[in-house]
Amino acid sequence: MDEKHLHIVTHTIPWPVNYGGVIDLFYKIKTLSKFGVKIHLHCFQYAGQAPQPELNKYCEEVIYYKRQSNISGFSFRLPFIVSSRKSAALIQNLQKDKYPVLLEGIHCTYYLYNGALDNRKVFVRSHNAEFEYYRHLAMHELNPLRKLYYAYESRLLKKYEQKIAAKAFIISVSRHDIDLYKKLFGATNIHYLPVFIPYTLAICKEGNGCCCCLYHGNLSINENEKAAEWLLENVFNELDVPFIIAGKDPTEKLKYLVKQSKNTCLVENPDDKEMRDLIAKAQINILPSFNNTGVKLKLLNALFNGKHCIVNNAAVEGSGLEKGCHVAEEPKEFKKLIRELYAQPFLDEDIECRQGLLEDLYSNEANARQLMKWIW
Repeated sequence: MDEKHLHIVTHTIPWPVNYGGVIDLFYKIKTLSKFGVKIHLHCFQYAGQAPQPELNKYCEEVIYYKRQSNISGFSFRLPFIVSSRKSAALIQNLQKDKYPVLLEGIHCTYYLYNGALDNRKVFVRSHNAEFEYYRHLAMHELNPLRKLYYAYESRLLKKYEQKIAAKAFIISVSRHDIDLYKKLFGATNIHYLPVFIPYTLAICKEGNGCCCCLYHGNLSINENEKAAEWLLENVFNELDVPFIIAGKDPTEKLKYLVKQSKNTCLVENPDDKEMRDLIAKAQINILPSFNNTGVKLKLLNALFNGKHCIVNNAAVEGSGLEKGCHVAEEPKEFKKLIRELYAQPFLDEDIECRQGLLEDLYSNEANARQLMKWIW
């Protein structure tokens, strides 16, 4: 049988798997390698990131390229997330053969956009409708300069994504994003493939958790901070229920708000083990979102490791995960669900529902087979 070779270009180094943005990347690479795909991995490297020998276990070669994170990567014509990932060395390496190319994220698509990859089999993995993601960042940003940057980037991305939608075979993580691309850009060659995940079993435990509710996320991202603030000010303001906020790099503003809340504590920068422990032990994981693009990987983490999960529609739209969650919109609906679930045991049938979701939608092996079918 002919060997299957594949170039994969990632917007960052997909190891260690220490935040949501690299989970899909790493577990896709690992699963494709298990199926015998010879992976030629090209990673853009942020300042301070080091090469990761772990990736050599799954790849024929791993090549690193410096991301231009200063003014040299700026363009008035192109989104910064794209223009900062141009590399002459990358396109030279891709043009050494005719293997198919998988571009991870709109970030990595410059050489598709400029025609250098014409007459090649090229696939784009869409992690978000990026123009919408940046629009939401602009909405929630308080710093005037950052707000201006996010809004400008969103405008550039909308024009850019429309051009990419006409050129590429797009593989999206979200049905909602597919509908958006079809409606706004007239995209026809766009397909759904769920994210690759680290779980093969729903390891939630039956019974009651410790008596607390948990919100977790990267707290340095403004929309996650906004969600935590919204919960403090609108939901837990009148509930006599212990509430934990856990995550990376909380701002001074959030630290202050937590200190003013009588039943709330903040867990700063927990490591992976501590975060898993918090998720598993909480009676309720509560994860509203103010952005309905992509798939919330922190929600998958809560569903397959935790007990009851309360979300809003934006957190689950297009994900297929609605069955495993309790959905609320208004603060009074969140409060009502918290009161109902706070003493309600998590049952074996709840675990079976979660396991069904895992097997039906989030099977890495089934999704790798589908991806390989498209590519070859």
